[in-house]
Amino acid sequence: MNSMNMGDIMFSVITISLIVLFFVSLVLFFRRMLISQNNRAANNAKTEQKLDKIIELLERDRPN
Repeated sequence: MNSMNMGDIMFSVITISLIVLFFVSLVLFFRRMLISQNNRAANNAKTEQKLDKIIELLERDRPN
């Protein structure tokens, strides 16, 4: 009887641990995705500035 109760407790602990691990993983995944998205937006802004500078230089050097 005691071993059966211990098995039930172990099963419950493992199940609850897996559920908690799932939610923690989900939160960390979304957090990392948002951070990555912000970094990507910053890199895009830098790239656009560089392209604007190149276009400006090319237009200035182009003979009319």
